[in-house]
Amino acid sequence: MDALTQLPIPLLEWFRDHARVLPWRSDPTPYHVWLSEIMLQQTRVAAVMDYYTRFLKELPTVADLANVEEDKLMKLWQGLGYYNRARNLQKAARQIVDDFGGTFPADYEALRSLAGVGDYTAGAVASIAFHIPVPAVDGNVLRVVTRITGDTGDITKPQTKERIRAALQATMPVDCPGDFNQALMELGATVCLPNGAPLCEQCPAAAFCTACQEGRTGELPVKAPKKPRRVEKRTVFLLFHEGKVALRRRPAKGLLAGLWEYPNELEGDLTTLEQWGIHPARMEHGGTGKHIFSHVEWHMTALQVETQDAQLPPGWVWAAQAELERDYAVPNAFQSFAGAVEEKLKEDKTWT
Repeated sequence: MDALTQLPIPLLEWFRDHARVLPWRSDPTPYHVWLSEIMLQQTRVAAVMDYYTRFLKELPTVADLANVEEDKLMKLWQGLGYYNRARNLQKAARQIVDDFGGTFPADYEALRSLAGVGDYTAGAVASIAFHIPVPAVDGNVLRVVTRITGDTGDITKPQTKERIRAALQATMPVDCPGDFNQALMELGATVCLPNGAPLCEQCPAAAFCTACQEGRTGELPVKAPKKPRRVEKRTVFLLFHEGKVALRRRPAKGLLAGLWEYPNELEGDLTTLEQWGIHPARMEHGGTGKHIFSHVEWHMTALQVETQDAQLPPGWVWAAQAELERDYAVPNAFQSFAGAVEEKLKEDKTWT
């Protein structure tokens, strides 16, 4: 990986000129860096900005996060997906309060011990917030380094990640590790792109990048193909009564754990409504939707049902539009039906 030894100076010069202005960069406290890194996992920067600002307005300190009610936490996180990230945030916040006196530990291994914090996040917080010279190796960094060095190892394999991490540890400038890590991430996010052609003419490493020089950017990084996702056909029941829609809470464990949803079942039908004790006064097609999780796809068909029955199964609730917006975190999996629900509730607003 000799090419890496040429990287620090041109990369840092490029970063000084091209770094995006981001709020967690402007005020890189440990709490801000950690929150941003968790939010940015599997989420684009543009999508995170408003969430980050709103989250910190409501929960400005790690102690506030440790003590917030879970429903409020889930509502703040609604739309970001991968909700276990938010739960682990709170678990880690409680660890910081209980085990570290409410102050982030300035130590890589201690950071690594926090719930939901892996090698990458610990490296990011340690280097950016505490200036500790440890790498932060995410997908962007793996892509940049494998292209620069021509590494053909499968980046899903632990040994490949560890080899790259060790090479970066040996290369990283000890006086500015946070800038170096952020510069690598920035290069991968804005220039050394994952889909389509990378912008090699804008890259500070182009002169010594193996993939660029050999025309192999399309071949690197090497990544084993994912297994096909399982497809589930689900019927979503949009149940309405006197200007309110029915919601049920999902189980405490598993997919979308603990969140509120429109009742749904695998290939549900009228029998499903009978089992719930719901008697339709009127029923019509409520639209279709599709949502892709990491391991499963939901192909959804909705039935819009009006009922005179106020009684719901135990644990379910009737929610008006204002309550949907304020109190209940309904995941983006059901976003396809949000417009139909809002329209129907507006039609029935004379009930509220």
